[in-house]
Amino acid sequence: MIQPQTYLNVADNSGARKLMCIRVIGTSNRKYANIGDIIIAVVKEAVPNMPIKKSEIVRAVIVRTCKEFKRNNGSIIKFDDNAAVVINQEGNPKGTRVFGKIFILINK
Repeated sequence: MIQPQTYLNVADNSGARKLMCIRVIGTSNRKYANIGDIIIAVVKEAVPNMPIKKSEIVRAVIVRTCKEFKRNNGSIIKFDDNAAVVINQEGNPKGTRVFGKIFILINK
């Protein structure tokens, strides 16, 4: 469960390294985001000489959370960190590669 002020690792090669969630996209009173949800975040740490700079406001989709996710068959999915992939306004990723494990329902 990702809420505002939560720090996330970046799981792509867009140039950002750490993000901080500032808003969960959805209804006006939505408090938490789970895997597959879109958030608005600010870049807290970035790689030098890349298009994304520190303190830039970006959209991101969550790909991993520490909070467990229950499937319909009873199995539980849980990751070691909170991670997101930076996307543009159309929903396409800004980076060309995605690192680490990705939950399979995001691909659909």
